[in-house]
Amino acid sequence: MTTPSTPGFRPTHVVPGDGMPAWEAPDPAGPTVGLDPLLPVRLVERRGDWGRVLCSNGWSAWVDGRLLVAVPQGPPAPEAPLARTVDPRPLLIRAEEALAGYRAAVEALADGRLDGEGFRVRTRGLRVGLVVDGESLWLYDSDHGRWVYTDGTRLHTYAADDPPRVPGVSEAPDASASPGHAPTRVVPGEPTRAVPAEPTRVVSSGPPPDRDVR
Repeated sequence: MTTPSTPGFRPTHVVPGDGMPAWEAPDPAGPTVGLDPLLPVRLVERRGDWGRVLCSNGWSAWVDGRLLVAVPQGPPAPEAPLARTVDPRPLLIRAEEALAGYRAAVEALADGRLDGEGFRVRTRGLRVGLVVDGESLWLYDSDHGRWVYTDGTRLHTYAADDPPRVPGVSEAPDASASPGHAPTRVVPGEPTRAVPAEPTRVVSSGPPPDRDVR
């Protein structure tokens, strides 16, 4: 979808370079309309991951607000610190710590101080992603389940693991589940063990069964 530019419209964001879908309501199951790449929009409302944007012709729609690219609103004050939400350094520190933890686990496994099970326990839940190409950096933010991009100054969401959600709204039930039955779940406790059957044996404490006892 394209919109003509009108005087007095000041965008706060632009659509990502590959375009993005838009919805009439914050519901990914509804019908979508495609927004053109780099289309200027104004973010007027946030609802969880969702954002309602206004286009220059007055048309509004809901989009995945995490993927919008912010438009600079003027240069920062001299030597002013970057806001924590756009400063790439805290996320770089967490990535370095996660990578150092994985490397330590690998070294312990190679030295024999960890076995395979210990290695799996030590690295369970660890997620780190980092791609550097000159000044461009793609970094995985495990706290928010997203990939971010930076040129060394500001972070921009590049892609997200999950569709946008509204806080407090539960996920729709799985249609493939059988109605009226609770889903199968593992109950913590002592694991079930197979007990081998006792072999058949002859008890010789009495006379044979075919012997006539008088």
